Amino acid sequence: MTDQYAPSPLAAEPSMSPALRWDELPEGPVLVLLDQTRLPVEEAELVCTDVPVLVQSIRTLAVRGAPLLGIAGAYGVALAATRGYDIDEAAALLEGARPTAVNLGYGVRRALDAHRAAIAGGADQERAAAATLAEAKRLHREDAVASARMAASGLTLLDELLPGGSHRILTHCNTGALVSGGEGTAFAVALSAHRAGRLRRLWVDETRPLLQGARLTAYEAARNGMAFTLLADNAAGSLFAAGEVDAVLIGADRIAADGSVANKVGSYPLAVQARYHHVPFIVVAPTTTLDLDTPDGASIEVEQRPGQEVTELTAPQAAGAGVEVGGGMPVAPLGTQAYNPAFDVTPPELVTALVTEYGALSPVTRDGIVELCAQARQEARG
Repeated sequence: MTDQYAPSPLAAEPSMSPALRWDELPEGPVLVLLDQTRLPVEEAELVCTDVPVLVQSIRTLAVRGAPLLGIAGAYGVALAATRGYDIDEAAALLEGARPTAVNLGYGVRRALDAHRAAIAGGADQERAAAATLAEAKRLHREDAVASARMAASGLTLLDELLPGGSHRILTHCNTGALVSGGEGTAFAVALSAHRAGRLRRLWVDETRPLLQGARLTAYEAARNGMAFTLLADNAAGSLFAAGEVDAVLIGADRIAADGSVANKVGSYPLAVQARYHHVPFIVVAPTTTLDLDTPDGASIEVEQRPGQEVTELTAPQAAGAGVEVGGGMPVAPLGTQAYNPAFDVTPPELVTALVTEYGALSPVTRDGIVELCAQARQEARG
């Protein structure tokens, strides 16, 4: 098959806005989000002045992606602290917004612990709020560093598994700068390959039902000038059969203690196909996504989303286009029941390697996961 690629007009546009930032306005501090439900049609920002607005933004996927949710959760606690709201109530609301994403709870707890430690140390509310914000900013920086490390380790692994370069990578959902304090997880590896001149093609699953691949990964790939092709999720099998995929790279929303990987629904079928066709299946995620408290894949709580995401076709609309953003066009008869898990779980035996900021783990085992978590704790202690 011959590669065909026409660069998108988006590729010539300036870099996208940050996915998330803290801002100090005259009327008080706010958390500003790039509204991912409007992409790629429009870069619009959401201004969160309180935690309920942030929680709604998380539930509607205006802000999403495991590492970024952790950062958002930490900033959410800081927002409550600096504005004088009940931080315990805020933390509970945030942590329950998306149950599968372990990073969200991790970020919330880090910020909450920083606040409690400051109070226990004799700080007043203002200084405790400052300590909470400082912890959120620290987590933000740490994630950017982890992203860069994962990109480098992932590219090294690809070159070891696929000598000669010219990699053809298949990815699912969105794992770039829109989900991270840096350049992402799996997408950051593909981007490193592109910059090194070793990416021949990025195959982008559209990722039904909310099209995070079509709307977001293609958006990021175009802006970075990458050679990419969009495909329907159920076309991936034909690519494997034609020998057009050298590796599969995905992210993760939670990785259990045994190495089971919860990621955007549709990931598990790719792992099965990759194993059958002897193609490496690689998961890229920071150690903050590892969860030793979840023993195995069967213990992972999988978020069930509204059925209308399946029975209706939704698309972003620019402001003023005459259609409500996120409004759906029915594609099934009225009253049709829908099965709509946000994630599926891939068992560790189907994962060729797990790439974290501490390098690649292969095979993926319980002992290896425990060791990675120990490394992360040791580095955190300095």
